This record gives sequence, structure tokens and C-alpha cells, in this order.
Amino acid sequence: MSSNTDRHGTIAQAVRESGRVTVQELVELTGASEMTIRRDLDALSAQGVLERVRGGARTLLLRGEEPPFALRAHEAVDAKRRIAAEVSALIADGETVLLDSGTTCLEIAHLLRRRPVTVMPLSLQAIHVFGEVPGPATLMVPGGQPRGAEGALTGPLTLASLAALRFDTAVMGCCGLSAAQGLTAYDLDDAAVKKAGIAATRRIIIVAADGSKLGRTAYAYVGPSTLLHTLVTDTAAPADEVAALEDTGTVVKAV
Repeated sequence: MSSNTDRHGTIAQAVRESGRVTVQELVELTGASEMTIRRDLDALSAQGVLERVRGGARTLLLRGEEPPFALRAHEAVDAKRRIAAEVSALIADGETVLLDSGTTCLEIAHLLRRRPVTVMPLSLQAIHVFGEVPGPATLMVPGGQPRGAEGALTGPLTLASLAALRFDTAVMGCCGLSAAQGLTAYDLDDAAVKKAGIAATRRIIIVAADGSKLGRTAYAYVGPSTLLHTLVTDTAAPADEVAALEDTGTVVKAV
């Protein structure tokens, strides 16, 4: 493995897929030493990615539950960066952009902060990215109640902020998306924010670094796929679902 980040991502994925893994299994998977793997597991446990158990680690994730931010941050990092570059290329200088919460949108924030655009991020982590170093981007901060590790903003103040503005482009993550069932989210609060964002924007770009989200339906309904202008996803996205979305008028870019 070329770096701690790559190795941590591999470990996080193995724990999530298997439910439980041993130190020896991770040594064979990564080629790292036992001592290095034990340090990795301690670090990932401290971040809330997994639970450290005797001889290895196990997942913290329940069936049907949204993966925690710390776990999602380690997954598909390269795909998220490719998607971020593609989305940034789709946005013109001078646009007003609504930027959803989520790990892929956080990668997009790092690129948009260097652009002469106006951005309203919907998470405290993304707001922090724009505030770190003064740049050409103009930051708009919504109201709302932050929740979770990324500080995703929800609630009446967030909805009021969105209702008061109009955006050229909304960049949104997805928990589930299909041509038949439309765009869905893991909970009603997130769905309400996404609905308000869709109502306030001219163009909707959906990002999905995990191709398995296509064809999946989560708990809370956001809207039909016909509302979406562009989907930017990875090359592992299922071809039949991509074709079905294209049939509904969505432009699909797999990078």
C-alpha cells in the first residue's frame, strides 16, 4: 500500500464488507506488518470507523443504517476526487452553487474554494474548508442545526435559508437513486433539505462515488429522477441503471 490513507481505506472497506476481520487477515490483505495494522486499527477505532476487538476489529454498522462520516471518508477516495474534478469543470465562473453535505461534496468544496463562484455549503466541515484560506470564492452560510460528525445542517432555519435564495446549480449527494424510485435519503430531515434545495435551483447535479447507490432505495423520498440534470458517478455504476436514468433524461457521466 502506498500510504496510510490507502491502507486505512482498504481496512475500513474490509471490516464493513466482512463484519469482522483479524489482524492476520489484514496483514495478508495489505502487506503491512502486524504492528502497523494494530496501530491502524487503534487509529480507526479512535475515529469511530470500527470497533477494536481482541485479535482484530468488527464493524459498528447496523443493517440499513447510514455509514458514519468517519467510515465514508475512507471509502473510494480516488473516485471522489475524480468526481469532484468533473463537477468543478461543469460549474462556470460566477455561478451560485448549493453544495450538499457528504464526503464527495467535501472533496468538491476543496476545488470550488479556488474558483470565483458563490457557494452555500450545507455542512460545517465544508464551511470550514471555504473559511480556511481566503480565496476567490464567496461563502454564504445557511442557518440550521448541525448534526453528525460532518455537521450536516438541517431544520427550519436551513429550509428558510434555501427558500430565500435561488441557485444556478445544486450539487447533491445521494443515498439511493433509481429511475423507477427516484432520489431517496436515509432520513426525513435530510430529504427535506434536499427537496428545498431542488426547489431553489436551476440545475441539479447528483454525485455518487459508490456506484452501488444506483438502483438502491433508501427510506425517505426526495423526488423523481426526472428532476435531475446530471449524475456524476464512478465507472462501477450498474449499466442497466445508468441506461434507465439516461432514458428519463438524466445526463450520466461515469469517471
